[in-house]
Amino acid sequence: MKKQGELPALGPLGIVVDDDLAVRNSLKFSLEVEGFAVRAYSGAVEVLGDAELPFSDCLVVDQNKPGMNGLDLIAQFRARGIAVLAIQVTNYPSAALSQRAAKAGVAIVEKPFLGAALLDRIRDLFPGAAPAC
Repeated sequence: MKKQGELPALGPLGIVVDDDLAVRNSLKFSLEVEGFAVRAYSGAVEVLGDAELPFSDCLVVDQNKPGMNGLDLIAQFRARGIAVLAIQVTNYPSAALSQRAAKAGVAIVEKPFLGAALLDRIRDLFPGAAPAC
C-alpha cells in the first residue's frame, strides 16, 4: 500500500508550483492522469527548500506568485544543475515576459486553460513519455 506523500514508482516526474491550492491540486490531478508522478508545492521557498528536491522531467510553474516569480524559479532550478523542461502558466503574458520566456526556452500556457492547452503542450514536450502522451 502506498504511504501518504509517497510517489508512484513509474512514470516521468512532474513538479507543480502554484500558490492557489485549487489550481495546484487540479494540475497535479491532470498530470497524474497523464501518467506522471507529481510533487506539488505552493511556492519557490517550499520547492527549493525541499532537502530531497528531485530531478524532474517537467516543471509547471505559475509566473505570478508571492516571493519569487516563475521564470526566476526556473532559473534557480537550472543554476542548481537541474535542466528541467519547463512550462509557465500565467494570465495575459506581456510581450516582455513572452520574450524572456522564449529566451530561456520556457513554454507559456495562458490561464484560464482552454480545453487541453496545458496537456497538449506537455504532450508536445514529452512525446511517448507518459502512457497517454
